[in-house]
Amino acid sequence: MPIFNLSQLRTALPREARLIGLDPGKRVIGVALSDVLLMLASPYKGLARGKLAANAAEIAAIARKEGAGGLVVGLPLGLDGSFGPAAQAAKDWAIALSAATGLPAALWDERLSSSAVNRMMIEEADLTRGKRAKAVDAAAAAYMLQAALDATRGAPDGPRQG
Repeated sequence: MPIFNLSQLRTALPREARLIGLDPGKRVIGVALSDVLLMLASPYKGLARGKLAANAAEIAAIARKEGAGGLVVGLPLGLDGSFGPAAQAAKDWAIALSAATGLPAALWDERLSSSAVNRMMIEEADLTRGKRAKAVDAAAAAYMLQAALDATRGAPDGPRQG
């Protein structure tokens, strides 16, 4: 399956379908879920990063359970916006995951999402390192998905299907 532009993905979604935000880390994949209006992203869970087939099955099960119709995968661009090896690996993973789940996918810049979430958890929530470790991956996915939703809200992409 090809990678979509996020505005195109939003347009192609059936009415009231959610988006799943994914922040693929080395050990954990942060998962977030949008609401049906595509206005608000919430942390969902962290999945242990494993073989693609196993992760795809878990993500497809979440999509079925929660009524999601597409994926937004975090793209780790360099701080200068460059597309390096980590970004290429994320793009390749997103393409393979999309094919394995049958869900359309879009990429979204996720630079500094984990550090922003960690900073907020320290400064505002006063969470210890151990408590942050359990929550940061899903929260970073929600941070990235929220940025994507905000940036494409109201874009001239036409009505959603349905």
